[in-house]
Amino acid sequence: MTDVVIENVVASTSLGQKFDLGLITVNLDRVEYEPEQFPGLVYHLDEPKAAALIFGSGKIVCTGAKSIEEAHLAIKKIIEKIREAGIEINSEPEVVIQNVVATANLNAELNLDAIAIALDNTEYEPEQFPGLVYRMQDPKVVLLLFGSGKIVCTGAKSVEDAKRATENVKATLKELGLL
Repeated sequence: MTDVVIENVVASTSLGQKFDLGLITVNLDRVEYEPEQFPGLVYHLDEPKAAALIFGSGKIVCTGAKSIEEAHLAIKKIIEKIREAGIEINSEPEVVIQNVVATANLNAELNLDAIAIALDNTEYEPEQFPGLVYRMQDPKVVLLLFGSGKIVCTGAKSVEDAKRATENVKATLKELGLL
């Protein structure tokens, strides 16, 4: 089993109501809000270490968490902080995992030219990007394969999908004699 390291979890929720971002900005520390440049505010959390984009529509996007549990905790803390700023939030919003980014190492050099020929759904243009882009169908993720044997998996909806994608590509490369 290849070790898969979760690098980032992106989660979102909707509070189902609009609110005044100016009010939140005044009442919270570690907030960046420049409405002429970006329609939301950026709120930085220390524990768990994450950042949230908060929009006046009530939508929140949290990024930087290192696990799904951390993403849920970060959104819960953000909602508490919004409540502390004097904004009433009536519902307990549903948190949706949008993207799990993970890395792994196959501990072997990869011949990306041979892999590009052997696998469908790949893009490899070494003059533009040193990695091979592999669009896996099941699970539906994008893998970046590098000559060093390192892999970046993006687009997964769960940690299990990221792990399964890594194991699938490893098994496929072994079957093809490319690992």
